[in-house]
Amino acid sequence: MVKFLRRTWNRYSKLGKGRKKKQIWRRPTGRDNKMREKRRGYPARVQIGYKTSSEEKKILYIFNKSDFQKINKGDIIMIGKVGKKKKIEIAEEAKKQKIKLKNLNAEKFLKLNKEIKKK
Repeated sequence: MVKFLRRTWNRYSKLGKGRKKKQIWRRPTGRDNKMREKRRGYPARVQIGYKTSSEEKKILYIFNKSDFQKINKGDIIMIGKVGKKKKIEIAEEAKKQKIKLKNLNAEKFLKLNKEIKKK
């Protein structure tokens, strides 16, 4: 994770030297600003591609019931692109094995789709 700070935060106390709350990101502006020009040796700028989340674990996509055998401890489990019938099967299996899915609340989903489950 990259911590983004204002360009000259370490020069002035009003910008955050010795004051953590003031060390916030401000976009570098100015004609000759080296940080704005993304020159080598200057701090990184906020841009698409940097994530602030701590998800460095492996993401595992599940497409059917048999994919539950591939799960290791610490993996992030997400449901892949599947239809509603398979999604219900996967939600039931996750609920049975007490596995939390990242992109689906299994209990809520099963409650809403009781009719399809009965068929």
